[in-house]
Amino acid sequence: MARKRKRARKLPQSASVKTVKILFFLLISFMASLSLIGDFAPSVPEITEYGNNRGTDFISTIAPAAQQMQANYGVHASISIAQAILESDWGESELSVVYNNLYGMKGDNPGNTVLLSTSEYYNGEWITIQAKFRVYDSWAESIQDHALLFVNGTTWNPNQYAAVLQASTYQEAAQALQDCGYATDPDYAEKLIAVIEQYALYEYDN
Repeated sequence: MARKRKRARKLPQSASVKTVKILFFLLISFMASLSLIGDFAPSVPEITEYGNNRGTDFISTIAPAAQQMQANYGVHASISIAQAILESDWGESELSVVYNNLYGMKGDNPGNTVLLSTSEYYNGEWITIQAKFRVYDSWAESIQDHALLFVNGTTWNPNQYAAVLQASTYQEAAQALQDCGYATDPDYAEKLIAVIEQYALYEYDN
């Protein structure tokens, strides 16, 4: 009678070996996800990032009013649109959605202002402060008030933004805005120019 051969028993893997395999698998998965992120994360927000053409719709919505302000007062339409994009986050900030303020315009009249938190750049760092912002009935009203600021200046300097109106190009206008103190961001002019060129907003100046 033939003797049955005993099958060799498979020894279970030690817990340490299993742990190493699991960690290796997780590491490979993590590296793969980083690769995908690197391929799709843009350095400057793209219109497609907002979905359903919201970025394109925002530009087409405010462009006619911006062009009217250029015709009336000489404010570059590209500057008006680019500032609205940066200041209102494509019309989706609380200030623009609830209060129709596209440009972060401040005021001191209790009857048409609201107190909100905002970030300002002082002494080499960003800080959060409370400030009073103007409230408008519509975006068109906000765009007009923005243009009139350049025309009339401030209460302490009527000619504060004269250089913005005198600029012959959007690049000069953007730099004049920064030099005149419109925003505390030290890269404000650079950001405006980047947005104008990325979305060809200079076409609205014609």
